[in-house]
Amino acid sequence: MPTAQTDDPRQLGFDADRLARIDRHFRRYVDDGRLPGWQVLVSRHQQLAYTASYGMRDIDAGTPWSDDTVVRLFSMTKPITAVAAMILYEQGLFDLNDPVAKFIPAFGDARVYRSGSVFKPVSVPATEPMRMWHLLTHTSGLTYGWHHQSVTDALYRKGGWEWGAPPDTDLAAACDLWAAMPLAFEPGSEWLYGVSSDVLGRVVEVISGVALSEFFERHILGPLKMTDTAFEVDESQRGRVARLYSPFPGSEKAFLSPLENSPTDPPVFLSGGGGLWGTADDYLRFCHMLLGRGELDGERLLGSRTVDFMTRNHLPGGVDLETFGRPGFSESNYRGMGFGLGVSVVIDPIANGALTSAGTYSWGGAASTVFWCDPSEQIAVIFLTQLLPSSTHPIRPELRQLVYSSMVD
Repeated sequence: MPTAQTDDPRQLGFDADRLARIDRHFRRYVDDGRLPGWQVLVSRHQQLAYTASYGMRDIDAGTPWSDDTVVRLFSMTKPITAVAAMILYEQGLFDLNDPVAKFIPAFGDARVYRSGSVFKPVSVPATEPMRMWHLLTHTSGLTYGWHHQSVTDALYRKGGWEWGAPPDTDLAAACDLWAAMPLAFEPGSEWLYGVSSDVLGRVVEVISGVALSEFFERHILGPLKMTDTAFEVDESQRGRVARLYSPFPGSEKAFLSPLENSPTDPPVFLSGGGGLWGTADDYLRFCHMLLGRGELDGERLLGSRTVDFMTRNHLPGGVDLETFGRPGFSESNYRGMGFGLGVSVVIDPIANGALTSAGTYSWGGAASTVFWCDPSEQIAVIFLTQLLPSSTHPIRPELRQLVYSSMVD
């Protein structure tokens, strides 16, 4: 059931009139056609200070966005996969320095792109093995086909990896295919957004001996009572699914995306990088577990020091993504932003140009969704919509401005 709103946001350090600016601001996105609909939750000290929703989850059908609307979480799946891996890490089942080839042998023959075209790429053997730490920090050299920036990206597209997977390709087969493609760089030498979390999900399967979906349900979704989150849409959810939209070419108006789909059968490809569907209430519970340093409502998923470790900047030398990241699209601003294990981490709010706190960690999804957790202020924020790609509008920085400028304690 949707979380109840607190009667007095001031008790949580917020001004109610200032919080109402969030609704007024993002209503304009719907009224002028830029977004189909949206939902926002703001909590502090695990109490809901503000919630609002507006617009449609299905424009053609005229179905309003409701508190229990189910969306494609896309890359907001990644932090959940990172938590899954760290559950196994805490059991001593892998070390962060372990080569990925220990669990997926095909990566033992990794090669690195050097020159040539997509039709005749030239590569050399990797001198540094891809390690578990590289997967968790996106420093593996793996990429995404939809970057459209390099030959390695084009090789992914050529193999059927852009917005989805080739037909009948499961996670094990996907990893073997990726392992046969050249890496964009030597593992550990740069940061690049890619399929690292999908490979990490396969390692979770290999170590645990169960499908990623089953591991999630047993160890994360079930214990946290995230009952609306899964890799598929079941019969009870079908009437609550938001459709996927994209900006019309040459216009900011949202129209039904060519990638719109609502799978009702278990997918063959269990994407630890972007395959989950879920609701705002469910994801807020995940955020509250993280802010609880691994525990929520008596259910402990991780040790407190493990969460602290995950949410620190792991980039070599403590640098930001601007310094260490390969230029290109990601779900985060590069300046003043580091990267932990599965999440971005603010290391310098001034350089980041955002009204936020150092140590705030976050990530977003390709359909313009986002979450962040601020441990120093004990704030969690969820914003859901369904507009692909997420770089279309400056929703995320605007939301931070609106939330933090509502604080008055």
